[in-house]
Amino acid sequence: MHLPRPASATRRSARLPRGARRLQLLQAAQEVFVAQGFHAAAMDDIADRAGVSKPVLYQHFPGKRELYLALLDQQVTALTDRVREAMEGTDDNRTRVDGAVGAYFDFVNAEGAAFRLVFESDLRNDDEVRDLADRGHRACVEAIAEVIAADTGVDRERALLLASGMTGLAETSARWWLPRKGTVSRDEAVSLMTALSWRGISGFPRVE
Repeated sequence: MHLPRPASATRRSARLPRGARRLQLLQAAQEVFVAQGFHAAAMDDIADRAGVSKPVLYQHFPGKRELYLALLDQQVTALTDRVREAMEGTDDNRTRVDGAVGAYFDFVNAEGAAFRLVFESDLRNDDEVRDLADRGHRACVEAIAEVIAADTGVDRERALLLASGMTGLAETSARWWLPRKGTVSRDEAVSLMTALSWRGISGFPRVE
């Protein structure tokens, strides 16, 4: 599958600072990997998409796998940051639940469909890819579990179990909703799943 080249890539890109070039290459890689998967994608495709030569691409990433891992790390961090912000941005627990659920919906609904690299990778049999995705998932679970443990007094393992249920609900419902979002708005979908989550977690009395 060949992606149409953006207008900006019809000629070789102008010289950019190293950090800016890296971000540009990651964006091009995201578009190619999401559309083609890891195995079908080629470094030629990514260089062409970015409007750079292959030597420029290899200056930043020694190979396709390293580029994929860097992109996956970027996206795992983006989701983790969203969930942590939801937990740390307020002391109101219902708002926290709404924020955590919303974080997954917004991540899944973000332009570019990078969530597919995190949740639907065709390279999950690679140990580093699997470990990176699992580490991101655990970071989200732990961010929520920390609040649950502090506010309810349940022990760590039970808090982690409850938090894993919440993240599983948020991820699965967001991915179910995405192709059907024309029938239910994002806000209504988040509100529905928040209500479901809150009905369960609010049954644990808050420790003052």
